[in-house]
Amino acid sequence: MDAGSMNSSSYLKAQSRSPLQEQFLHRKNSKDNLDRFIPNRSAMDLDYAHYMLTQGRKGGKENPTATVNSPSREAYRKQLAEALNLNRTRILAFKNKPPTPVELIPQGHLSSSLHYQAKPTKTRRCIPQTSERTLDAPDLVDDFYLNLLDWGSKNVLAIALENTVYLWDASNGSTSELVTVGDEDGPVTSVNWAPDGLHLSIGLNNSNVQLWDSASCKQLRTLRGCHRSRVGSMAWNNHILTTGGMDGKIINNDVRIRSHIVETYRGHQQEVCGLKWSTSGQQLASGGNDNLIHIWDRSVASSNSATQWFHRLEEHTSAVKALAWCPFQGNLLASGGGGGDRSIKFWNTHTGACLNSIDTGSQVCALLWNKNEKELLSSHGFTQNQLILWKYPSMLKMAELTGHTSRVLYMAQSPDGCTVATAAGDETLRFWNVFGVPEVAAKSAPKANPEPFSRFNRIR
Repeated sequence: MDAGSMNSSSYLKAQSRSPLQEQFLHRKNSKDNLDRFIPNRSAMDLDYAHYMLTQGRKGGKENPTATVNSPSREAYRKQLAEALNLNRTRILAFKNKPPTPVELIPQGHLSSSLHYQAKPTKTRRCIPQTSERTLDAPDLVDDFYLNLLDWGSKNVLAIALENTVYLWDASNGSTSELVTVGDEDGPVTSVNWAPDGLHLSIGLNNSNVQLWDSASCKQLRTLRGCHRSRVGSMAWNNHILTTGGMDGKIINNDVRIRSHIVETYRGHQQEVCGLKWSTSGQQLASGGNDNLIHIWDRSVASSNSATQWFHRLEEHTSAVKALAWCPFQGNLLASGGGGGDRSIKFWNTHTGACLNSIDTGSQVCALLWNKNEKELLSSHGFTQNQLILWKYPSMLKMAELTGHTSRVLYMAQSPDGCTVATAAGDETLRFWNVFGVPEVAAKSAPKANPEPFSRFNRIR
């Protein structure tokens, strides 16, 4: 190879290694610009070309292109980085430890306040979907308008099976027969425990009411002359036994005196099938086959207006048997309508306003509030014969319990508020642990909000 070609090759190599310069071949004249480019391999540095193809032109900040910087350029880069504070190796990194913050609130006070504010996490209650126990109840009368089941404060359940009243002791599971009435008096149409859990009132088909001592199994007295036909509903208020009959009358009986009829409430035109006194004993709710609910107030009744109701509620479109006073809000009443209505309604009994109404889709036979949580249990007839547990006040369904094959006409709650007994037309008595375990329920019981001035009969 001649010297001219060596010099040309050295010149090209020198030019190709200069940074940031495109690589091309110098042509001597325009005749060299042909339509095809045929590289001259003798004039190329293959090692440098391989480096540029594999390493030198890799982009991205993780692999910047290698450059050769002059000392002046390097000095300028350092000054620029120092001025723009680009020498940090970590984002948001402190050069020194931050100063210790000043405690505006002493740590002792903060921990104590957090201790009081912290609420324990509430465990989710498991609701059994099947009954805990099932007992036979042969000859149970399948009648929507009767009240044949009640659970007393001494933990004894009373149930009427046609002409006979049986007592079932929940503490040991023993059963005893209290009384069997004759065919001329029966069948038994209602049973209700007195507040002491020892005395039981029994309503009969012949319009009489019997009072029994369950401890001695002896009849104490018979209340006569209250009604002209069967007594299907009863409710105790201390020593006052209130009875409701098919004749539409409501009678207050003072069981301590010989002339027991002390007040008469007239408002229903058909059979009275639901009676419930409020927790304070100040107001009485009555439901009838005439689709009406009446609220009777003792202060009004004591002022020469015994026959005048306090509120008359007419929104239901079917018979109203299911009534339940809220245990944590004294003036809140829940009511349930029969097969033509199928709704649960909530009432402010001070104002008479309907607060809410829920269509359940089936006949509402009975209602029970949970004493330990803000929940309501309803029992139903046609078409599903189920129990529904509702969350109050959202009225979201928490559980739907099935097992009965006929309408669930009667419900009663245990003294501890946890177990519910149901009796249905399928002649079975079932026990449901729907409201929780007694120990847990006692801790979570909501505080009651009693009616104002509930201790006074009249406000002057």
